[in-house]
Amino acid sequence: MDYEITWTEPALADLEAIVRYLPRRSTNVAESVRTAILNHVETPARFPFIGPVYAPARSGRIREIVCQSYRIFYRVQETAHRVEILTVWHAARGEPQVSNGEQPDP
Repeated sequence: MDYEITWTEPALADLEAIVRYLPRRSTNVAESVRTAILNHVETPARFPFIGPVYAPARSGRIREIVCQSYRIFYRVQETAHRVEILTVWHAARGEPQVSNGEQPDP
């Protein structure tokens, strides 16, 4: 059975900022990236532990997957059968800062 995907407010804000920024270059590119990210997030719904653990998060509960130039950070909540999307981070921004050992800061 697939895990439920939920998005945190910061992750939704990240996705919205990405889509708003990209139309400056091309509306088609923005839509393509948005669709790719949304589709890619379905992978951990089926295979929640597919992404490697994000080592700087000391809790060991944050994982990440990569979609094009974007790193998608998520946390698996096994008992709730849920994957929580924490943030979408462009790789050119370097490493995200981690607060409270749980969620990358934007």
